Order: sequence, then C-alpha cells, then structure tokens
Amino acid sequence: MSVLQASEKPYSREWLLSEQPTSRHQARLGRAYVIWRRFSANRLALAGLGIILLLILVAIFADVLAPHNPVQGDLRNSRLLPPSSAGYLLGTDDQGRDILSRLIHGSRLTLFVVVLVAIIAAPVGLIIGTVSGYAGGWVDAVLMRITDIFLAFPKLVLALALVAALGPGIENAVLAIAVTSWPPYARIARAETMTFRNSEFISAVKLMGASPFRIILRHVMPLCLSSLIVRVTLDMAGIILTAAGLGFLGLGAQPPLPEWGAMIASGRRFILDQWWVAAMPGAAILIVSLGFNLLGDGLRDALDPKEAGQ
Repeated sequence: MSVLQASEKPYSREWLLSEQPTSRHQARLGRAYVIWRRFSANRLALAGLGIILLLILVAIFADVLAPHNPVQGDLRNSRLLPPSSAGYLLGTDDQGRDILSRLIHGSRLTLFVVVLVAIIAAPVGLIIGTVSGYAGGWVDAVLMRITDIFLAFPKLVLALALVAALGPGIENAVLAIAVTSWPPYARIARAETMTFRNSEFISAVKLMGASPFRIILRHVMPLCLSSLIVRVTLDMAGIILTAAGLGFLGLGAQPPLPEWGAMIASGRRFILDQWWVAAMPGAAILIVSLGFNLLGDGLRDALDPKEAGQ
C-alpha cells in the first residue's frame, strides 16, 4: 500500500476515487460513487428520481395521506363536485368518491404492476439472452426464434389476447404484460453476451475449470445488468400505459379498485362538463411515466462506460 493510500480516510472522496483500490469493497464503492456523480449532474434525472421516490412514499403511506375512503362515496351530497370544493381538493367522481384519495391508493396498484412485471420479465429475458448468446449454435437459434415469435405481435394486442383468455383481473394483467415484455431484454442480454463471450477473462475462467452454468451466472450476467437496468427503467412508462389501457378496456383491475386506467374509463362520459374526473388520473399517469423516462435517461448516461473517461 502506498503512502498516499495509507493517508486516505476510508469512505472519503479521495479513497473512493483512488485509481488503485486495495479491495473489492473499495472498488465497488468507488464505481458506485462515480455513477452517482454522473447521475446527480443531470437535473432532469434527479427530477425523475424525485417523482419515483414520491410515488413510493405515497403508496406506502396511502392510508395516512388519503383524506377519504377511496371506494365509498356520497351520492347524495358529493357527486361530481369540481376541484377545490369543500374537502375535495381534486373533486369527486360520478359515485361521489374523492378523486385524490383514489389516486393516492391507485399508486399502490401502479407500483404493484411495475414491480411484478420487472421481477418476472427482466430475469426471464436475462436468462434466455445470456444462455443464447453464450451457448450459440442450435440453442441460440431455438431461443431467438421463440423470441422473434413474441416480438412479431404488437405488445398491447398480445396482452389483450392473453387477458381475454385468462380473464379480467389485476393479476392476469400483470402476467400478460410480463409475457409480452421479456423479449427485448433477451435481445439486449444476448447482444451484450456475444461481445465478450470469447474474451480473455472468460477463457481464463474456463481454464480454471468453471462450468458453463457458473460462467453465465457469476461472470456473464453481472456484465449485462447495467444495460438491462436502463432498459427496464425506460420500459416502466410503457408498462404503466399498457396496464392503464387494459384497465380502460375493463380487462385490468376491476371496480371498485382505484386503478388509474379504469378511472379514466369511468370519467370519459363526463369529459366535456366534468373534465376533472378523467383528467386527474390522466395527469397522474403522465407525471409518473415522465418520471420513469427521466430516470431511465439519467441511468443510461450514468451507466454508459463511454462516459467514464470524460
């Protein structure tokens, strides 16, 4: 250890940015710090991160934040009240239910869909893509032809067909969206794997006796995670819109659940006179989708290896 490194305090800026890390822990923390510096330099990315963190907090504390019951209304006294009415900041719907409370509780359904789709689709795409790219030959041909079959169908049309076959419901909608979302992740993972499957460090690992399963799991998949994380984040807006589209058509979350797409569907009858019934959930979808897009753009720039030398 050099005298300079010995004088550096652990977790200080100089320690994190050291060009000669003394441990894997220091190297990992240093890389994370560099990525955060590049990410935080993008103000729009920070705005997107703030929107997503706010969405998560609202979903966690929905029971505390919601001023009214999201599924019970007052038809006699509170039907179709405009925004800023007494006790109803965003107005009420045709059932006398507070729109703000329904939006707050609907954030839980939005996160439920986004998280489950990411948990299901991303690992499936990562496994198929890395196995296909590393194995090559007939394995690659079979897996990629299956991927091409799924890519041949428009995502929303395929999701509609699957939900129609499985039956309406939020769980079936999540499964349908996940089934239609994994092929692009498989393509990205395959392309990443093929760039370094014949590299020297993979050959060194083979000479040490590592099995193909261990090579893929411990050495190939981690190298594909950066690109996959960026693509998943950018796809979140599309996932939200697909879920809202299924809810709008009555194939997603069923009443009286406060799903944003279903709220727009119920408010389209009043779009000319009581515009807020459909506009408020539409604005929520717009803001959250924008937040995920801004976050994805920031992660793409921060995780880009070409930015490391700049």
